[in-house]
Amino acid sequence: MTHFADRLLDQCRAKGAPVCVGLDPVLERLPEPIDTGNPAAAIERFCLGVIDAVEPYVPAVKPQSACFERYGGAGVEVFHRVVRHAKSAGLIVVSDAKRGDIGTSSAHYAAGLLAGDNGCDALTANGYLGGDGLEPFAEVAQRDGKGLFVLVRTSNPGGDAIQSLRLEDGRTVAEAVGDVVATLGQRDVGTSGYSSIGMVVGATKPEDAVALRERYPQQLFLVPGYGAQGGGAEDVRACFKPDGTGALITASRSVIYPGIDDSERAGGTAWQIRVATASEALRDAVSDILSHPTS
Repeated sequence: MTHFADRLLDQCRAKGAPVCVGLDPVLERLPEPIDTGNPAAAIERFCLGVIDAVEPYVPAVKPQSACFERYGGAGVEVFHRVVRHAKSAGLIVVSDAKRGDIGTSSAHYAAGLLAGDNGCDALTANGYLGGDGLEPFAEVAQRDGKGLFVLVRTSNPGGDAIQSLRLEDGRTVAEAVGDVVATLGQRDVGTSGYSSIGMVVGATKPEDAVALRERYPQQLFLVPGYGAQGGGAEDVRACFKPDGTGALITASRSVIYPGIDDSERAGGTAWQIRVATASEALRDAVSDILSHPTS
């Protein structure tokens, strides 16, 4: 069983860049060839089409569970079929579920979303309940060769009000949570030098990313906020080590809805070509960032 961090890094090298496409299906934005009369079926067709389009260019996809759960049981079933399709295509699947609770509840979340062959390859989790809430996820990750990305410094503006606060010992709240994650991750480090327990660090917080990258050398960073959310090349550069490893850059809307705003939907049968082109551009942009360590 290959260690998650080692497997992810191998996949990133094979595809040419450490990038991930978010699967955030929104019914009102689906291409016109997709019949939206049955919402769950529509988002399934869309996500399967996106997976097929991006597979040649990216090592990973990140389905946002909320986009599926809003459609009840049918949506949850679609989520798991989308996960299976992505895994069968050879992609690493990071479930963006942001689960987190007391230990007993976290154990159920870990069993349902992460454990075994039917589970995702990795899961996002909320670490603000402390180490005991993360422990069940870490146990499954270590046992089954899976990964965990814990929210540490998020890309949303409202996170600043909590995560940037300074404690009496000088650490920020984000660093206090990061220390819990790093301690938990020490027990499961791959040959790459990275732990299976990583962190979510937003691309829109580059100054904090510099400090966190130096503070947590064993943690992989899952980096949202690139592209449509405003994060650019210089922002994500801070999340990497000098050797070009240590981060997985994610983009959603800029890839799956390329050139489409809220008032325009993609027509015709060429939408998958546009998605493929956008995913290739994402890969090439991040590859260019890594080939030029400084601007």
